[in-house]
Amino acid sequence: MRLAIIGGTGVYDPAILEDVREETVVTPYGRATVRIGTFRGLEVVFLARHGAGHTVPPHRINYRANIYALAALGVRRVVATAAVGSLRRALAPGHFVLVDQFLDFTKNRVATFFEGGEQGVVHVDVTEPYCPEIRARLAEAGAALGLAVTNGGVYVCTEGPRFETPAEIRMFERLGGDVVGMTSVPEVVLAREAGLCYATVAMVTNYAAGMAGQPLTHEEVLEVMAANGANLRRLILEALPGLAAAPTCRCAATPAPLRIPAAQGPHPSGEPQS
Repeated sequence: MRLAIIGGTGVYDPAILEDVREETVVTPYGRATVRIGTFRGLEVVFLARHGAGHTVPPHRINYRANIYALAALGVRRVVATAAVGSLRRALAPGHFVLVDQFLDFTKNRVATFFEGGEQGVVHVDVTEPYCPEIRARLAEAGAALGLAVTNGGVYVCTEGPRFETPAEIRMFERLGGDVVGMTSVPEVVLAREAGLCYATVAMVTNYAAGMAGQPLTHEEVLEVMAANGANLRRLILEALPGLAAAPTCRCAATPAPLRIPAAQGPHPSGEPQS
């Protein structure tokens, strides 16, 4: 069974893996380029969500091609990383949140594989959108490493690429949000439709707009990610061996999981990601 890591902002390089090769998968939704390597004998697929060098903004990411490619490569479990702003004073920069719910405030994204036709009309249950087994393994790893990890939290997903206004942040907080970011939706929904176990490690990089008393910058986000990147890698690496067993959760129990044929072998690398 293959595992996958989706690297978000500040996580672009699978340096944790050995014998890395690059592969481009052609999907019905476009191409997705990944790098595949090994860690302690486990085969791991790494996908940079924003492309090489952070060239793709959150509202232009080809989420369907990315998730379809991972499933076609035989991936069963996905650990995604994300940089987020905090809506709670208790979740300070550097804290890790293993989110378990989301609020969707995106506007212009295709959020499903199921658009009628041969697949028919499918309504997928997302009562528990983020895999509880992966979150449990990550929580155990965080405790073993002495890291600040909270298992559970509500991810508010906005359209981006702009940051949120202080008024929006106050609304999100009153609705029960804990962290705010721009990428978890539709990624988590597509993973469920494809029958994948998916979880997000959200690293708090800043307090949200209006909470810190100063304007937000992307550079600030990158600085915190760089400072805490080693802890993020330690957390994921500690958890990976425990994810090698076959899942017993209900993540794959969709009403009609998307039928995704296996990838037909490697394609030439270096082609642009759609």
